[in-house]
Amino acid sequence: MKPITYGGQAVIEGVMMRGPTGYAVVVRRPTGEVTTRFRARPLLSARNRVFGWPMVRGVVVLVESLSIGLEALVFSSNEAAAEDEKITAAQGGLAVVLGVLLSVGLFVLLPTVVAGPLTRIGSSATLINLAEGLLRLVILVGYISAIGRMPDIQRVFAYHGAEHKVINAYDAGGGFDADTAAAYPTVHRRCGTSFLLFVVLFSVVLFSFFGWPNIWVRLATRLALLPVVAGLAYEALKLGAQSDSFLVRWLVAPGLWLQKMTTREPDRSQLEVASQALAALDPPAPR
Repeated sequence: MKPITYGGQAVIEGVMMRGPTGYAVVVRRPTGEVTTRFRARPLLSARNRVFGWPMVRGVVVLVESLSIGLEALVFSSNEAAAEDEKITAAQGGLAVVLGVLLSVGLFVLLPTVVAGPLTRIGSSATLINLAEGLLRLVILVGYISAIGRMPDIQRVFAYHGAEHKVINAYDAGGGFDADTAAAYPTVHRRCGTSFLLFVVLFSVVLFSFFGWPNIWVRLATRLALLPVVAGLAYEALKLGAQSDSFLVRWLVAPGLWLQKMTTREPDRSQLEVASQALAALDPPAPR
């Protein structure tokens, strides 16, 4: 049988783990108590074969991850916060929408606007598209570096590292308790950070085919092609997780380097939370 693939996400003072049939969120409350929430939610690709097609599945997974991630973040925020600081699902949804709009503006629209004046010095469309892509990469790395200095985000990054360690331990075929997982790395080939880097790289290649039209056509083209870029990035991420050839290792290396910025070495309590989140999905014993 094909091995079951598990993934996850760091949340506020906790970890969300996702499996084929649902997801579990484990959060450590301010009192030190650990609370668990499980929701049965089969993968969309299991409900409709079309959602599992190459290129299509990347967009489906992205939408599904945003939806589940929102639910997990609202739950974790309310469990980790004081009574007067709890938020509603609507407030969490608004925050996600604003976050998506900010991301599109910062990583999609801003680079193409800033790179536009390069046409005045006679640069070719290919070079300008390359400059746009490099600018997008600089913004991404700069953004991660900036938020990584915030204490609250540093704790989220530590839970991100704990999530990776536990998944790595499980994938290796051993136990995934806190003691076992501690020996594994904080980076993982299926990480969303690597996905973001693939999005940047594929956008450079894909956008180059459309030359350098006026600003409105460029903006429309970039937005319209986002699903295609996401689909390509997901296929590259999936290939990187399935193959260990020299070429693939070279392909995934930049994403693993970038993960060094979005993960921190977790402490034992954080590893325990991540381990409990995966255990809540009742994964089969590795073969």
